[in-house]
Amino acid sequence: MESVMREGLPSAAQMLLEQIRSRRSVRRYRRDPIPRAWAMVLLEAARWAPSAHNRQPWRFVMVEDAHMKAQLARAMGERLTADLRQDGVPEERIAEDVARSYERIVSAPLAIVVCLSMQEMDRYPDARRQTAERTMAVQSVAMAGQNILLMAHALGLGACWICAPLFCPEIVQETLGLPADWEPQGMILIGFPAGPPREKPRRPIEAFTRWIEAPA
Repeated sequence: MESVMREGLPSAAQMLLEQIRSRRSVRRYRRDPIPRAWAMVLLEAARWAPSAHNRQPWRFVMVEDAHMKAQLARAMGERLTADLRQDGVPEERIAEDVARSYERIVSAPLAIVVCLSMQEMDRYPDARRQTAERTMAVQSVAMAGQNILLMAHALGLGACWICAPLFCPEIVQETLGLPADWEPQGMILIGFPAGPPREKPRRPIEAFTRWIEAPA
């Protein structure tokens, strides 16, 4: 299958495919700071993502300050603790999960809080279309986030998208002092890798694809 996919591909396409295939979620980082010019390149990649109506509903909070990362990680950890206790999870496991989440956030030289704003999106009087409009905005933000992940990989950085802010958006907003319309969707942790990432298999294309072919 791999040889079939590569056959006849332009060199630029082969290089891009290799970048996509070799990207992995990296969760352990060296302490070296991310150069500001590189951080700006990440944002430049993000802003060229496709978006619904070209409204570009993404917002990014670049958190480099160690104190703020720790404050944010603690606040989210308190919510995680409460949620897991409500689920009946044993205290020992709760402590492990919260500690692991805290360490990942504070150890990353750069944490990008990825937010959604509906301010420039269309508004509809009915719930059906308004729900679709919001989904379009969420998709747009996710595509911008993917651009950041791919650019980070191209720069030799390690990155990992975590969804924790989605479970406590009001806590993230309050901790970071965000505008009311900046709705946290996730966080991208970025740094120079401290070690090789874990290898995880991908399902074969045939397992998730249906072809509707043109008539012969």
